[in-house]
Order: sequence, then C-alpha cells, then structure tokens
Amino acid sequence: MVNVIVGIAGASASGKTTIAKKLFNAFKDDTVLITHDSYYKSHSELSLDERASMNFDHPNSLETDLLIKHLKELKAGRSIRQPQYDFTMHMRKDEYIDVEPVSAIIVEGILIFAEPKLRELFDLKIFVDTDTDICLLRRIRRDVEQRGRTLTSVLDQYQNTVKPMFHEFVENTKRYADVIIPEGGHNDVANKVLMARMKAKINEVL
Repeated sequence: MVNVIVGIAGASASGKTTIAKKLFNAFKDDTVLITHDSYYKSHSELSLDERASMNFDHPNSLETDLLIKHLKELKAGRSIRQPQYDFTMHMRKDEYIDVEPVSAIIVEGILIFAEPKLRELFDLKIFVDTDTDICLLRRIRRDVEQRGRTLTSVLDQYQNTVKPMFHEFVENTKRYADVIIPEGGHNDVANKVLMARMKAKINEVL
C-alpha cells in the first residue's frame, strides 16, 4: 500500500532526476520512480519534423489526467501500466512498465506543481532551484549526447519554448514547495535533510 507520494519539480536539467534517483536508491524496494515526461502526448498523426517542433514545455503537451489517474490507482493499492516515451522520435513507445503499489512513490517533472489536482496528491513537495545558466549547459550535454540532438536545435528550443515556459509555468510553482533545494543533487546537506524528511513522512502513516 502506498503511504507517501513525493513530488520533485524544478527547471529542465535542474537536477530533479539526480535527487529522485538518490531517494529511490535510499529506499530501494519500498519506492517507485515515475517521471512526468513519460506522459507526453504521442501525436503519432504528425510527422517527425512536426512533432520535433512542438512546445514540450507547456502543460498541454502532457497527459497529466492519466498520471493523476495512475497515482490514485496506486494509492488505492492497484497496479498500473506506465507509458514510456521515445525522446528521439518524440512519441510514445509501444511498450509499458508495470508498476505495483509500494510504500513510497517519487514523481519528478518540470510541471508537476502547475496542475492543482496533481499537486494536491503529493505528501511532500520538493523544488530544485538551480541557476538557469547551469540548467542550459546540462541540457545541451544531455540532449546532444543522449538524445541525438544538434546544438542548434537545443539552443533554438531553449530560446523559443524552454526559457519562456519556465518563467510562465514553472518558476512560480516554487511557492508550493515544502522543501527547496539549491543546486540540485550536488547539495549534500540538503539531500541529507530531504532523506530524513521523507523517512519521517513514510513513518507518519505506518
């Protein structure tokens, strides 16, 4: 049975995934990690070029209602089939991941605090507050090395959608956070505090 749902938000490449993985590894079999990115809409009716030019940083690009439904299912003790997303083809994969209810669920994504119905499901809300210049450098390295992107396409996307959408939809959700972590996963002091806070949250409902 799920006892606690933790949300980790922040800018793209702010270090959310690093923190999420540290929490996941700390609690091992009692934890499952779900990324909001897995719930990007597929738009298989569009060409690859059309999909690549979409605004992936707007709330409408994600099937958040499905994520909300899945979290409620897990909270109720029922398993789900989590979708998977292909970032090179910009569409969902055919395969799914079967997720069983466990003690804690960690959800990470840039926009998870922007939707009130999703936000209210989190027992602990964490915002990773990293300088935007650092985020851009990390994003360039990730997208070029891991997602087969060109430097020009990464910079164009950052200028046209990533940066403006951050200021419009992400930055102001910091006020909903229970914990704000500067500089992401490299802040060892903040991460130790976070581990203790999450453990306490889990124990509250045992």
